[in-house]
Amino acid sequence: MSTAPEIRITAAGATHVGQVRSANQDSILSDPVQQLFIVADGMGGHAGGEVASSLCVQAIDQHVQEQKELFAPSPLRTHPDARVSNMLGNAINYASTKIYERALEEPSLRGMGTTATVVKIIDDYAYIAHVGDSRCYLLRREFIYQVTNDHSLVSEQVRAGILTKEEADLHHLRNVITRSVGYQEEEDVDTTSLALEDGDKLLLCSDGLHGKVTDKDISFHLKAHATAAVQSLIDLANANGGDDNISVVIIAVSVGPRGGE
Repeated sequence: MSTAPEIRITAAGATHVGQVRSANQDSILSDPVQQLFIVADGMGGHAGGEVASSLCVQAIDQHVQEQKELFAPSPLRTHPDARVSNMLGNAINYASTKIYERALEEPSLRGMGTTATVVKIIDDYAYIAHVGDSRCYLLRREFIYQVTNDHSLVSEQVRAGILTKEEADLHHLRNVITRSVGYQEEEDVDTTSLALEDGDKLLLCSDGLHGKVTDKDISFHLKAHATAAVQSLIDLANANGGDDNISVVIIAVSVGPRGGE
């Protein structure tokens, strides 16, 4: 019987305060053993953003670990598996509830929230769940694709044909997001999945990276340095101004032949 192909994952991640901010409100998780990867970009006065992003990562990690029977090896598994996408959406909303409840307990944290971009790899499939304007990119066969859509005011206007991408990049409201984790108990979560191919690279990042580094430069560094591009991309974002916290997680994929073939 044919089984899932052998997949090998290498990953690296880092977060940096940048050149302007006094505190880092981003949080990340890069766990190649669990094959779970998260970037969360917090927002909120005082320590709110830092608390929100940290709670988000912890809560998603906890929820996914509690659902580990869903990932047990099985010859009957088929992809894409809607149960996994639903689980990741529920994980983000579990985090949203935790953040919202914490804000109710501590008035100084009222209004805090965070983005969340999550990748969970099972067999040779990547499952992605997303809220906010952090991003997931795919580099495949020399081409880079933005997998997620930004939940931001200007991005929605670009998709509606009101603004061009060039206008959006310079717009004074470009940092206004339309969805966040924790501002309310539940949020609409985008989910998608894709079959992985040998040589694929996935990159998760906060807007501290993609707001300062072009897709072309992201692609160049991924091709040249693979997972080591984490540091070179952070350095480039800082060289280009570094006016926000910068978070990068890179996942490199190697896919072997299917068992039994």
